Amino acid sequence: MNSSNPQDDSTWTDVLVLGAGFSGLAAAATIARAGELDYLILEQGDDVGGTWRENTYPGCACDIPSPLYSFSFRQNPDWRHLFAPQQEILQYLRDTSTELRIAERIRFGTKVVGADWNEQDGSWTVAVEDGSTFRARFLVSAMGILHHASYPQIPGLDDFDGPVFHSAHWDHTCDLSGKRVAVVGTGASAIQFVPAIVDETAGLTLFQRTAPWIVPKVNRTFSEEEREEMRRNPIKRWKRRASLFWTHEKRAKGFVSDTSRMGPTKALASGHLRKQITDPELRAKLTPDYEIGCKRLLISSDYYPALTKPHVDVVTAGVKEVRASSVIDMDGKMHDADVLIFGTGFDAQNGLTRVPIRGRGGVTLGSQWDSGPEAYLGTTVAGFPNLFLLCGPNTGLGHNSQVFMIEAQARYMSRCLRYAGRDGALEVRRDAQDRFNEYLQGRLAATVWQAGGCTSWYQDPATGRNTLLWPKSTLSYWFRTRLLRRSDYLRSEYARSTRPAVTAG
Repeated sequence: MNSSNPQDDSTWTDVLVLGAGFSGLAAAATIARAGELDYLILEQGDDVGGTWRENTYPGCACDIPSPLYSFSFRQNPDWRHLFAPQQEILQYLRDTSTELRIAERIRFGTKVVGADWNEQDGSWTVAVEDGSTFRARFLVSAMGILHHASYPQIPGLDDFDGPVFHSAHWDHTCDLSGKRVAVVGTGASAIQFVPAIVDETAGLTLFQRTAPWIVPKVNRTFSEEEREEMRRNPIKRWKRRASLFWTHEKRAKGFVSDTSRMGPTKALASGHLRKQITDPELRAKLTPDYEIGCKRLLISSDYYPALTKPHVDVVTAGVKEVRASSVIDMDGKMHDADVLIFGTGFDAQNGLTRVPIRGRGGVTLGSQWDSGPEAYLGTTVAGFPNLFLLCGPNTGLGHNSQVFMIEAQARYMSRCLRYAGRDGALEVRRDAQDRFNEYLQGRLAATVWQAGGCTSWYQDPATGRNTLLWPKSTLSYWFRTRLLRRSDYLRSEYARSTRPAVTAG
């Protein structure tokens, strides 16, 4: 599978993929199908799965239907739930890596600490924590953006006597039975774990900065008869997937161009709140003050009922400080607590730059992105030859399955690899990248994410630019990435003799 240069103890391969989550597995499967290049995946964990390996909090599940939140090239007839829980998704990714023989090419427990472009021979050198190095013609960053937990800076946090942890690093040794639990944050994770733990606690105080819009979660299990039919009939599997895709895709215009189309969704969410929260004071706390869709639209049918329990208190005053056994809100009121749990999401804006990646002239990706992440089609970056980002800037979605976008990116990456050739280097032109991002930000200005009256993690905190979401339909991205515009790229050739031959093994 790889070889070592007698004069260089680095491990060589054609393509190095960083990360073995959905993106990394999609990249590997796409490279393998093309059959032209060898690859290795470097994964810091001890298993595949990425965010689905790391997030194990109670109630963790997907909010996109599982037949759609999965690879088109490996559809699973055995989903047991319409909205699959974390364990089921993780097992699906494990099975995918095994059945497609990707697991054989993963180096687990390999934490990457830096990557450098070598102009002399047109290759990437990747350094890992144990001091070893890997070299490849192409580098694929599939590290994702939702894996660095975001902790708010709260005075006195170090003085808290009890357990403190983030939902992304759930402490399963912490027994919540009979404990007074303070939860900070009301995003996608919190609305799943709060209902899952509320009945264990003696008291739960929820600190809410901004009320989320929530629609009902109509989940169900798939019967054995349904699963058997899906096993026998691949056409039905495709029809089910297509039906779910178009159900979600038709919502795109409400987010990106015509917010009036969000009316039915807003009515559904408002009705959901009125039906489940009858207390006027609590309902007022839980009513969002921005347009629906501006922040991530959440789904749950048990979150609101959890907040109506007599031992639950919703606090909107914000957190001022933490003391040994209490949390003080901005109004100066003290809330007793034995355990403090953060449901404050991830540092998505810096997720792609945690590992220093240095391109031409040693310039880091992070320094080039001082005004927020940007790329060409979210995949290639000027000044960084043969680097491909999956789940890159402005490829996120607010209405459909991210896996669809990941597959489109992976196929685009494959087209770039084919054009570059085994011994070439491909780099997007700066003017092409600038034109693309000017167009992108122009489109984004009219979307509900920018004009909906909220500030969200989709936006770069310094500039307010939306650097995470795609401002059109997923189908438009699929069309845009089906062809490679060669005029938007610079291609150079390197002598094959400058690197060792890659062998199977």
